[in-house]
Amino acid sequence: MKSIETREQIWYDIDNIKGLGLVAKAMKPFITKESAQSQERYGDTMAGIISVEHINPFLLSAQQILSQVCNIQTKVGQISKDNMCIDGEPVFIMLGVTGEMTGQVCIVFDLEAAKDVASRMMMGMPVAEIDDMAKSALSELGNMIMGNAATLLSNNSIRIDITPPTLGMGSTKLTSPNLTSIMVPLVYEGGEVKLYFLLKLV
Repeated sequence: MKSIETREQIWYDIDNIKGLGLVAKAMKPFITKESAQSQERYGDTMAGIISVEHINPFLLSAQQILSQVCNIQTKVGQISKDNMCIDGEPVFIMLGVTGEMTGQVCIVFDLEAAKDVASRMMMGMPVAEIDDMAKSALSELGNMIMGNAATLLSNNSIRIDITPPTLGMGSTKLTSPNLTSIMVPLVYEGGEVKLYFLLKLV
């Protein structure tokens, strides 16, 4: 399997996050294969040899779509490894992954970020609440991010399919007996988009 090449890359210090052993120095926006030379998996509980190569396409896709569609330029924040526990009043988009990689990807916004992104998706139309139109716009954003990620993964010889998005609001928790989720925040001026990955190779 060839590695995914990006013009800009992010490097990790292998011993700084408890339980994960990876910490983003936030110098550049993407995870690299080289950054995990001594840790080929995201933690011992992450079955199926999920590596940075498999997370890269989702991050690259999210940054591309947010830039191209919403005019939002993001940087990768500090990565964490934990069961996905979303508190407060967030808006989240849950998308299933099937094929050669299986699991869930969840895109999470706080309420203000969700309204901001939905407004940008709708050509600047004011969004005072997450109504049906805003929900549709955010769901379409999830479809675009995941569809683009599927294309990037197929270029790397991994074939996946994406289930239709499920949009939810409010606190939630997603766990698996054999997997621990990885959270990667994409930070931009005025907001943050969190991506949770609960994935394994088949």
